[in-house]
Amino acid sequence: MDRRELAAFLRSRRERITPADVGLPAGPRRRTPGLRREEVATLAYISTEYYTRLEQARAPRPSREVLVGIARALRLSDAERDHLHHLAGEPPGPAPGLSREVRQSSLDLLNRLPLTAAFVTSAAYEVIAWNDLAAALMEDFSAVPRRERNLVRRVFLGSRPLGQRLYGVSDADSFARTSARRLRATAARYPDDPEVAALVAELLAGSEEFVQFWASHDVSAEHTLVKTFQHPVVGPITVNCDVLEIPERDQQMVLYTAVPGSPSEEALRLLSVIGTQCMDVTL
Repeated sequence: MDRRELAAFLRSRRERITPADVGLPAGPRRRTPGLRREEVATLAYISTEYYTRLEQARAPRPSREVLVGIARALRLSDAERDHLHHLAGEPPGPAPGLSREVRQSSLDLLNRLPLTAAFVTSAAYEVIAWNDLAAALMEDFSAVPRRERNLVRRVFLGSRPLGQRLYGVSDADSFARTSARRLRATAARYPDDPEVAALVAELLAGSEEFVQFWASHDVSAEHTLVKTFQHPVVGPITVNCDVLEIPERDQQMVLYTAVPGSPSEEALRLLSVIGTQCMDVTL
C-alpha cells in the first residue's frame, strides 16, 4: 500500500467534484474546491474519521468494500478505480456496480447535435449527462438533486402538475411499464449495487403500479419511436425517439428530433433560444 500516493490521489479526485455532481447543495461557506471529506465519507458509507486518515496517509489498508464505496462516491472511471485499488494494495476485480461515468466523446456528441434534445442514462435510468435542449424540453437537471434525475423514480413517484405524468410525454404509461422491466434486468446484473437496491425498495414501497409490474417478472422492453411532449411554454412537441446503446458502459444515449419543417421543429428551435430561463412551471 502506497499511503502517500493514495492520499494525494484521493484529495485530487475529491477536489474535482462539485456538490451538484452528486446532488448536494453548494452552500454559502465552502472554502475549498470540490466536496468536503465528510461528504465523501457519507456517500461512501464509511466514517469521516477513517476517510480523513486515508487522506492524511495514516489509515490502515482499506478493504475491497471500502474501496468500492470510495470509487462510487468519487465517481471514478474504470481506469481510476483500478488505480485506486493498486495504490491501496488490493488488486482490482470486476466493476462492482453500474457505471455513471460518461465518456468524453459522448459528452462532446451531446453538444454537437443541432436541434436535438439528447441525454445519457445509466442502466438504472438516472440521467447522467444532457445537452441544453434536453434541459429546456424536459427540465433543468442541474437544478435538481441527483436522486431526482432518475426517470423511473420520476414516472412512478414524481408529482403530476396539471395531471401530466413525466413532463407531459404521451407514452408515460408505456415508459413506466418498460422502465420497470429494464430495472428488473439491471438489478439482476448489479446485485451488489446499493443505489439500485435502494431504488427498487423505494419504488416497491411507494408505488402499487410498480409492484404489479415487478411481480410480473417481465424483462423485455418496449420502444416508442414517436412521442409528444406537452411543454408548458411552447405547447405540444412531437419528436422521433432514437436510442443509441453504449454497451461498454451499460448506458443509453436518447435522441429526440422533430420532422424537418414541422411546427415541432420550430418549437425546438424556439426552445434552443430561450433555454431554461423562463421555465417557471414546476415539473
